[in-house]
Amino acid sequence: MVDRGAELEIKPFDPATLFWIALLNPVVIVIAFLMGRRADQWQKLIVAAFAASLGGFILYWVVAEVGLLPVHALGGEAGIILMQFVFGLVWASLGYVLRR
Repeated sequence: MVDRGAELEIKPFDPATLFWIALLNPVVIVIAFLMGRRADQWQKLIVAAFAASLGGFILYWVVAEVGLLPVHALGGEAGIILMQFVFGLVWASLGYVLRR
């Protein structure tokens, strides 16, 4: 009988890497800023941040699938979505304030 447990290895994710990926994701920046500029009520900034977070995650997924960014562990995806939402809220707020 072969021990399959020795082949499987899930490495813990690196929070600093997730932080930088979320902070510097160009899709999050562009979508959040542009939607923030178009928002006519502050409540729409939350929608802009959520849309930017999902758009940024799609970019992250495509880059990982193509092989430009190797993904070695599970669990970082939820952290990236959450951090991209927070940074998206910041970028959308910046666009909202600069529009005025």
